[in-house]
Amino acid sequence: MACAGCSITKEGSSGGCGGGCSSGGCSTGGCNRLNTYDWLSDAGIQDVDPYHLIEATFKNGSRKDFFKIEYPVMVQSGDWIVVDTGGGYDVGRVSLTGELVRLQMKKKKITETGTFNPVIRKANERDLERLQEARMLDNSTLVKARAIARSIGLDMKLGDVEYQGDLRKATFYFTADGRVDFRELIRHYAKDFRVKIEMRQIGSRQESARIGGIGSCGRELCCSTWLTDFKSVATVAARYQNLAINQAKLSGQCGRLKCCLNFELDAYIDALKQFPPDNFPLRFALGNAHHVKTDIFKSLMYYNYEPERGRAVMIALEKEQVREIQQLNKKGEKPSDPMELQFKFSDNQEDDKMDYADVTGAVELPDSPKRKKKKKKKRNFPDRRPNNPPQ
Repeated sequence: MACAGCSITKEGSSGGCGGGCSSGGCSTGGCNRLNTYDWLSDAGIQDVDPYHLIEATFKNGSRKDFFKIEYPVMVQSGDWIVVDTGGGYDVGRVSLTGELVRLQMKKKKITETGTFNPVIRKANERDLERLQEARMLDNSTLVKARAIARSIGLDMKLGDVEYQGDLRKATFYFTADGRVDFRELIRHYAKDFRVKIEMRQIGSRQESARIGGIGSCGRELCCSTWLTDFKSVATVAARYQNLAINQAKLSGQCGRLKCCLNFELDAYIDALKQFPPDNFPLRFALGNAHHVKTDIFKSLMYYNYEPERGRAVMIALEKEQVREIQQLNKKGEKPSDPMELQFKFSDNQEDDKMDYADVTGAVELPDSPKRKKKKKKKRNFPDRRPNNPPQ
């Protein structure tokens, strides 16, 4: 998933990044997840009074944090830096500098008066080598940690492991339905891995964001590429968009409702405001019609017409016609025949023409020869009855 011509596919590698990479991150989203484009650095605008905070990213964008810079340390977007974490040091990459950091902190509701860890210096070749060693230990540690948790019998799922840049601390991210007593688990981890252990519980959406994957749309998950805040998703969003309430199709890889159900919800709600209400039936001279569904794109409303005599039929009415019928019903009047008012679909409409070739029957597979079933030969079993039956 790296950009074209990019020589860096793993975090901690040295050298320049070509192709679609700029400002310390890949513009295609393959080299670094949850990128933040530092457009001020490319514009060549220099701050008169440099901002004292920077934003750094760790493990290909899976985690971000803010740090303070002090003279004589001077960094730019894309530089590898060594930061103080309070219990050691870690190696990350600068993603934002200058006034954009102030805007990012305002977006995340972080005050400037808080306590921030400092940036020690720029990272050298040895720091990047140790960071690469830490990333190579993540997968093997995760497999062994899952086996230990399973042997103890804890009801939890380990999703990811992240080693610190100095290999002195490892953070284990897990999901669980309730509270987990992992005191015994930490003793086993500290004995086997010989590092400082930190257990951090996350939700199912955060777990999918850290692991990543491909969604049903064929693209990378939104939560692992650009989506940073998770809002609650309800089945009402699917009802507004006339989607079938199918839990298997509406759920993402995290097992929850897809976040993309909220993307176009406001547009659907605004469009439905232009339609007349559908909470009461339309009254006609020969029967009533009950609302079934609404087609927002064609501005049609479908009703199930049930005459007193005859079979029920489905009719399609334009929203202006439905509004006129409702006004007549309020006056006590009933139209005679709804079949004359329904929307007539033309066979020669340009919208109904197919923009693809009909190849039905053009591609046929050759008939495979049928194999004749072989008749099974009857086996003659010897007669096991005694020769001289008892009398």
